[in-house]
Amino acid sequence: MKRRSPAALNELVSKQMSAMPTRNTGTELALRRALHQLGLRFRIQDRSLPGRPDVVFTRARIAVFVDGCFWHKCPTHGTAPKNNSEWWLAKLNENVARDRRNDSKLLELGWLPVHVWEHEDPDVSAESIKALWRERTDTTARHRPSSGCR
Repeated sequence: MKRRSPAALNELVSKQMSAMPTRNTGTELALRRALHQLGLRFRIQDRSLPGRPDVVFTRARIAVFVDGCFWHKCPTHGTAPKNNSEWWLAKLNENVARDRRNDSKLLELGWLPVHVWEHEDPDVSAESIKALWRERTDTTARHRPSSGCR
């Protein structure tokens, strides 16, 4: 049974929460721009994958999630509202648990889940993602004969 949201503290808070974007946030757009500038091409908001990743690299099987510090309990910047604190704690904990379940499902399907915090530099994140993309699409490394030495 889904828990109903508690009443907002006031009308201003209600409007602020309703106005929160769920996709195409400034952070997502900055990351996508940085990825595109690095020559990477991708899909966005793929509904066929668990958790509907924000950015998807189908060939490399990488699913990127841009996590908001509030909604996903960033250990550095995450905050908890004082009003209705018990409800919010349960809600935010469930968000984190859902993220972990979706990561597990993606791994079972052969996908690599990658999480980027909204406070992280999009250019740095894009470089890291490009390195992962190269690792996962490097066909020469997979077809190189093994020398038997490690």
